[in-house]
Amino acid sequence: MRFLLSIVVLLLWVNTQLQAQLTGQVLDRQGEALIGATVRVAPGDLATTTDENGAFTLRELPVGALTLRVSYVGFSDYRETLDWQIGQSKSMTIRLDPAMSDQFNELVISAVRVGEKSPFTFSEVQREEIVERNLGQDAPFLLRYTPSAVVSSDAGTGIGYTGIRIRGTDPTRINVTINGIPLNDAESQGVFWVNMPDFLSSVENVQIQRGVGTSTNGAGAFGATINLNTNQFKGESYAELAGSVGSFNTTKASAQFGSGLLANHFTLEGRASLINSDGYIDRGAADLWSYYLSGAYTGNKQSLRLNVFEGKERTYQAWNGVPVQYLDDPDLRTFNTAGAEKPGEPYEDEVDDYGQLHAQLIYDAELNTQWQLGAAAHYTKGSGFFEQYKADQSLEDYGVFMPAVPVTDLVRRRWLDNDFYGALFNLEYTPTDRLTTTFGTAWNRYEGAHFGEVINTITPTEISTLPFRYYDNDAVKTDLSAFVKANVQLTDDLSAFGDLQYRRVDYDFLGFNRDGENVDQQIELNFFNPKAGLFYALSERQSLYGSFAVAQREPNRNDYTESSPDSRPRPEKLLNTELGYRTGGTKWQAEAVVYSMVYRDQLVLTGAINDVGEFTRTNLERSYRLGLELLGGYAINEAVEVNANLTLSRNRVGTFTEFIDNWDTGAQDTRELSGTDIAFSPNVIGGGSVTVRPFAKRYFAAELFGKYVSRQYLDNTSTRAASLDPYFFSDLRLSYTRPFGKRQTLVSLDVLVRNLFDAQFASNGWVYRYRSAGYDGRADDPYTQLEQGDQYQLTGRYPQAGRNVLAGLRVRF
Repeated sequence: MRFLLSIVVLLLWVNTQLQAQLTGQVLDRQGEALIGATVRVAPGDLATTTDENGAFTLRELPVGALTLRVSYVGFSDYRETLDWQIGQSKSMTIRLDPAMSDQFNELVISAVRVGEKSPFTFSEVQREEIVERNLGQDAPFLLRYTPSAVVSSDAGTGIGYTGIRIRGTDPTRINVTINGIPLNDAESQGVFWVNMPDFLSSVENVQIQRGVGTSTNGAGAFGATINLNTNQFKGESYAELAGSVGSFNTTKASAQFGSGLLANHFTLEGRASLINSDGYIDRGAADLWSYYLSGAYTGNKQSLRLNVFEGKERTYQAWNGVPVQYLDDPDLRTFNTAGAEKPGEPYEDEVDDYGQLHAQLIYDAELNTQWQLGAAAHYTKGSGFFEQYKADQSLEDYGVFMPAVPVTDLVRRRWLDNDFYGALFNLEYTPTDRLTTTFGTAWNRYEGAHFGEVINTITPTEISTLPFRYYDNDAVKTDLSAFVKANVQLTDDLSAFGDLQYRRVDYDFLGFNRDGENVDQQIELNFFNPKAGLFYALSERQSLYGSFAVAQREPNRNDYTESSPDSRPRPEKLLNTELGYRTGGTKWQAEAVVYSMVYRDQLVLTGAINDVGEFTRTNLERSYRLGLELLGGYAINEAVEVNANLTLSRNRVGTFTEFIDNWDTGAQDTRELSGTDIAFSPNVIGGGSVTVRPFAKRYFAAELFGKYVSRQYLDNTSTRAASLDPYFFSDLRLSYTRPFGKRQTLVSLDVLVRNLFDAQFASNGWVYRYRSAGYDGRADDPYTQLEQGDQYQLTGRYPQAGRNVLAGLRVRF
């Protein structure tokens, strides 16, 4: 009886709470409604957006002191403190002032981004979501629940060397920019997130464009782009201290501050972070630190911002993966072969040690009501090495001729010392409210020094000078691009988008000529990448879009340096079509996307050895990805919200020849294949979350996440033995946030249980295939397994950690 009475009282109380609400309208100073303005209440993270009349409604507000924040692009944030009572209702009209900084510092960023009415497929992750989940993991792991994303970690924990694939597109084909400025390494075209530990703590939002997307700066976008934005005006001062601890001796400590507006023109922000983890894989430790500083001046119609940030990493190598025969053994599942060439204990300094310093100077100005200018200059300095213990090395291979000591154990370092700098310029012209055009150009130059040093020899020798340099290879690469974009509102419901980009690449490097000699060589490439699309508003809550885009990109450094002009691969080309439908209501939203990505001359490894004796990537005449993406979210009530995404795809290569080393004959055997799966391209990727805030004050939140990834093949042969098994994992986040004191100090306690159900899976791997009728390598090499007949494969996997916990405390003043 008491239980039933309690239920009745609870229901009556909930009903009272649901009737209480905060309503209002958001307008500009001229009284025009601001559609899509974000209205947020903290604590509790209640949020909504304004409708076509600028109106909003928030229900079930927590009792006590609340901070109401209203934000809209191009306008200063509105903040007000409310003393909320049980059952209270309130209506208000809020007028926003144009923002001095937000109005001017967006062009450099927005020039490579897309908006709600664009004909491209994209998702965004806001700062609030990043902060809630950030307990030290690298950027890919904070983005792993976004649509069509698959992430991996060499050390198994999401800290250290990590990577992200989107729609099966690998990291070297994903364009990444920070405030519109290129981040990808110019030669490998990849992004090494380990060099930027805890960077997302300084990011305001992330936009991920799936497919080719709109024209951007830097490396060719060949399947996805990731745009990070750190530039956002913060008019109020703040300070934040955060720390976390967890499994594998993981620790993180960070401090942030913001000065607020000084002398009506200046702002200063900063962050410093330290992250350490032993890793799940044996000796897979990571020692990381970083900082971020940003100072801005904002005038009446212009702004100038300087960003300086640096990251440093020292990680024990876990690149080799775990031998396939060890995966099912609990004691050997974390075995690390790196450093094991040293007799006895593994070599303690088998590490990767690298640092990067970035500087960005960004200027924006409103020239008049029709013209806006954005310009930026940037510089990146990178330097570091990886160190290896190598056993039984021939000194002659290192340029030392000593007949008395032909073989020795030695320690070597392979260095990379590079400079990357450039400038970009954007000009936006808006003659009417129905036409916006943007012209952009960028020039970037990369100067990279690659060299190797022997720093120690274990066997006594007569070598007089240590360290000594045994190879030296410099490279220079310049990238010039220009684009023009136009968005035309053809009718009240229909808009058209056009985008034309020209890109020129010049690359000078040391490579092989036709006689097998290492000589200076040069490559010059020109690309034209057109894009076009339509956006149609079916109604206030429904829209359709479609686009077609062309992307082209140059081969990577190794494709050039490890080939001759006769075996050098051609650039790749992608034809991308996107068709999408978006709809939603006050409590729900949904999107469906059909995409086609057709490749010409896609580069893949086939096992072929070229004319200079190196494994080389080969151009495939045709390959494709065809997929369906489904996204949705539903607020069941004020306390429960559900979000989900699902990608169904077919990813196939055309006809190609696989080359297999024959260890008995010394030659290569071949076989013809057609219609096989593209490597690392799962046919099904699904993710979702359930968020529960069960109490009226909404201080407490619980989120359960889930991710499913179907089978992935390690090469393009669709060989089941050379594949990653399907896997599913879940994470559970528990959070408690509440204000204290008159200054509304926010204290947050977060607990993240990763891989809640202790799934045993590997998220990445590699394979090498050979044939031998006379030798079975399984007894000598744990990486070896029998595939079929006399065909073997060496294969490694990257197992991810089982159930583990991170807990963090964050205090914001």
